Amino acid sequence: MVGAHRAPGPPLPARERDGVRVMLARSSETALGHRLWAWCAPGAVCATVVLAVASVAPVASAAPDPPRRSYYVYVAAESDDEVSIVRYGPGGAEVVKTITVGSFPAEVEGPHGLRVDPDGRHWYVSIAHGFPYGSVHKYETQTDEWVGDVTLGLFPATLDVSPSTGLLYAVNFNLHGALEPSSISVVEVETMTEVARVDTGVRPHGGRLSLDGSLFYSVNMMDFELVELDALGFEVRRRLPLGNGVMPTWVTRPTAEGKVYVTGNNVAKIFEVDLVSWRVQRTFETGPGPYNLELTPDGSTLVATYKGGDAVGFWDLESGRERARTATSRTIPHGVAVTPDGEYAFVTLEGVGGDPGTVEVYYVSTGERVGAVDIGKQAGGIAFWKMEE
Repeated sequence: MVGAHRAPGPPLPARERDGVRVMLARSSETALGHRLWAWCAPGAVCATVVLAVASVAPVASAAPDPPRRSYYVYVAAESDDEVSIVRYGPGGAEVVKTITVGSFPAEVEGPHGLRVDPDGRHWYVSIAHGFPYGSVHKYETQTDEWVGDVTLGLFPATLDVSPSTGLLYAVNFNLHGALEPSSISVVEVETMTEVARVDTGVRPHGGRLSLDGSLFYSVNMMDFELVELDALGFEVRRRLPLGNGVMPTWVTRPTAEGKVYVTGNNVAKIFEVDLVSWRVQRTFETGPGPYNLELTPDGSTLVATYKGGDAVGFWDLESGRERARTATSRTIPHGVAVTPDGEYAFVTLEGVGGDPGTVEVYYVSTGERVGAVDIGKQAGGIAFWKMEE
């Protein structure tokens, strides 16, 4: 099934806000984001350096040329039980295919996290809702045919696949359950068998593997900490408290310099953590509700979705400055995926009420939105698939 889509509008004007180049958009207020802020009580945070957004010179740039190649991502529509393949190329953004996922057509099962395995042959989606447990399903990328599934814990969410062992790691977020410790599931993907389940903390989320697959980083949202898991020994190695009441929602993969970046969702901060010293090295003041993060492959730029602020931030990590902040075209930005060449960032927007979900495309170097297309309701999880010349 090919989904309906809309063409991106004309380039939006820009202005300066707090020294940051801001792209304007027509956007209503975020009702869900406001409810989240009412629920999340602010807390103190321990950091060695507090780095506020610094002033930058106004950026004058022409609209970027259309891409010469095509980029493909998988995107989950959580309230429609669909995964869409979105392509951005010389002709703009479009939905090329939509796959219905889940096991119970009469129920809303909630596809949440997505990942394509390192060899590109399969993609995986976590199905958050179950009876009561959720699951992860495996599909072929070339045909999008279902291959198998495995039952995990309560509300499996973010997942990643190891480039060295092929093992899949999924955090069991347990969003709707009691505030009690939950776990990380480890899955052998050839047989789709859960081989380990490691207790980690309350509301684990945002898991990412190190480049060699030896370590798995996640955050415990309601234990206010970053967690390092031995991905081969299946045990927690270290925990880093982020401050009393600070609710993290995401952690990036480690950079080549041994840094990870963690959101402080309810305190509008991003923490740079040095993995050698195991401490917060820098703190970035952000827009409201930083939620998901993604690094460019060279580690120079960090892209952040501001779920409580209906915007996307683009951070230069060498200077520690947010060089652009772009308002989204619809409410509740969620996930982000950066292309392997570092040129573009795909961002999902959940929307509210009867709104469709939206996938937006941004030119990373300027923060300008260059494409947009609608998909099913509550667009959330996103995973990059491939580039084609």
